[in-house]
Amino acid sequence: MSVRRGQRPARPATRLCWLLCCSALLSPAAGYVIVSSVSWAVTNEVDEELDSASTEEALPALLEDSGSIWQRSFPASAHKEDAHLPPPPGAARARPPPAPPGMFSYRRENGPRLRPGTARFLAQASAWGCLATVSAHEKIPGLPFGNCLPISDGPLNNSTGIPFFYMTPKDPAVADLMKNPMASLLLPESEGEFCRKNIVDPEDPRCARLTLTGQMIAVSPEEVEFAKQAMFSRHPVMRKWPRQYEWFFMKMRVEHIWLQKWYGGVADISKEDYFKAVPRKA
Repeated sequence: MSVRRGQRPARPATRLCWLLCCSALLSPAAGYVIVSSVSWAVTNEVDEELDSASTEEALPALLEDSGSIWQRSFPASAHKEDAHLPPPPGAARARPPPAPPGMFSYRRENGPRLRPGTARFLAQASAWGCLATVSAHEKIPGLPFGNCLPISDGPLNNSTGIPFFYMTPKDPAVADLMKNPMASLLLPESEGEFCRKNIVDPEDPRCARLTLTGQMIAVSPEEVEFAKQAMFSRHPVMRKWPRQYEWFFMKMRVEHIWLQKWYGGVADISKEDYFKAVPRKA
């Protein structure tokens, strides 16, 4: 090695220190590796599966399928020590545990043929309903006014499909009906046991509801005895209501029948089909 005149040759110790400093500066980059705590085995096939399963109808199938993204990413055997071993011959593919009652158990629409029977069942099974009238009150003239009232479509063994009411002139709904006798009556299936037993929210469209619209009229003297049997058999306490409220019987002359028992619109049922139908559970 040639050394210029006036320069001192580099000592071996100095060169060694310089190399050690460089290696110390570079060692952190080479000494650590970032590893994700969660490993997702997502492929193009899985992306397509998720896109195709974006609707509510496909969601239950995706959760049930043992070959879906969840089982493929986190197989149960991955957490076992012998995960690298092949499965024993003839071993059946594991299935997920059955879903609890009512989970994704969508009740399908049974078709136009059965809708009148469902409507008649709701009319027979309902002990109360929400009556909507056109308000005659000076503060809200012409606006809808709702009121929940006890009803009956006949004695327990004689369903007519016609709702009867036990009314008092002191009820604001009566004042409304004196001016405009047209009204709507909502009868929800949530009053019964079906929705609760099947874990269906009362406001869910699968929990059926019946809406009857028509003219409210006072019961004629010839029909008062039947109205008494209809109301008092379902609501015995009515017999003891204070008489100074001048109770009297009314009924709805049904003109339109609307039934909703699934997502989407409502079914328009004819009066002929409604009155000749046999009450049938929704």
